[in-house]
Parts: sequence; structure tokens; C-alpha cells
Amino acid sequence: MKFVVTAGPTREYLDPVRFLSNPSTGKMGFAVARAAAMRGHEVALVAGPVTLKTPKGVRRIDVTSAREMLAAVERELSRQAPGAVFVSTAAVADWRPAKCAARKLKKGQMSDTLKLVRNPDILKTVARRAKHQAPARASTVFVGFAAETNDVIAEARRKCREKNLDMIVANDVTEKGSGFGVDTNRVTFVRKDGSVERLPLMTKLAVARRIVRECEDLRP
Repeated sequence: MKFVVTAGPTREYLDPVRFLSNPSTGKMGFAVARAAAMRGHEVALVAGPVTLKTPKGVRRIDVTSAREMLAAVERELSRQAPGAVFVSTAAVADWRPAKCAARKLKKGQMSDTLKLVRNPDILKTVARRAKHQAPARASTVFVGFAAETNDVIAEARRKCREKNLDMIVANDVTEKGSGFGVDTNRVTFVRKDGSVERLPLMTKLAVARRIVRECEDLRP
């Protein structure tokens, strides 16, 4: 199977030295890419700005912004064979500045308010488009992540339904050992059929292996 995996944050620049982002380090996404490669799958890893080493056997595409990530994912999905998988672990910025200045903005040039525009929802966009395209695309397995601070399962179910996904991997980032930058995670699988499976605290690689096996089982 071919896996397309997104990982890390995106950066949305206000000027050449300032940007909107989040604390994602990409560890979970890189672990998924590594686990898929270890299972013998072809893996394309679309990575935001992170400092991690590329896992062995993985082809890496570096991007910065949400729009760049969407374009890279769409290119990779257009090359998909039947039975492929898209795992969206990236913490994509929901908003970006309406304008990006070519030069650093001085304090006197900056307003007290920042006008933002909404970024594309990468997973929702590609999942929706796939349903209306060739059978090779329509058979793609779509798996998302939901990093929440409250109502974790309810939010995961909502996202799974609204984005027409096969599964959401949900976690409460306020739990010890389950937030950004750590080597462990405690997740819950929320599947399209409504079933829920909570996993214990595990290393991110162990979680990634479970995700890859689940994707193999979800293959049409």
C-alpha cells in the first residue's frame, strides 16, 4: 500500500520574521511514517517545519504553510494506486494573516488588530474530492487526528462524520504524557462505524504501529 502522511506544524507568516504556528514537533507523524515503512509500505511524508530525521525508507516532502501542505498532499494523492492511505497527523494552522509583508514590519507600522483568513481544511478537502473521482481515489482510506482539551470523543465523532473519514485518532493534549513534544501518547480510535477503542499510554512508535495495522484492516 502507499501511505501519505502529514506531520508537524505549519507556519503562517505575517512578515519575514513573524508567523502564527503551534508547538507540534512532528514526532507522531514521523512515527507513523516509520511504522508504515517498517511494514513494507511505500511512504510519502509531507512535513512542516521540524528538526526530525527522515525515517529510513521514507520519501520526505518539506513544506511551510497550510496551502503548501495541501498542494503537496494533492500531488501525492493524484499518484495513488487503489487501496492507498492518507494519515493526517499534522497540526495545521486554522488561520493565516490576510497579508504577508515583504519586509519586517516595524512596531509603528503594526495595528493593534491582526486580520486573519481561514486556511483550507486539508483532510476535509481531499476526502471530499476523493469521493467524486476515480475508483483509485475513492478507495483511499482517510485517517485524521483530533488533539483536544475537552469533550474528546464527542469532538472526534463530529469530525469523523463531517469530514467523511474512516477513523479519527483522538487524544487529550492536557493529559500527562499525551501532549506536544513527548515520546508517548494515549489515544482513542474513533471509527466511522461508531466503535471506540481507547489505548493505554504507549510510545508514539507503538501507537503508530497500531494505527498502521488499523489502516491495513480498513482497506476496502
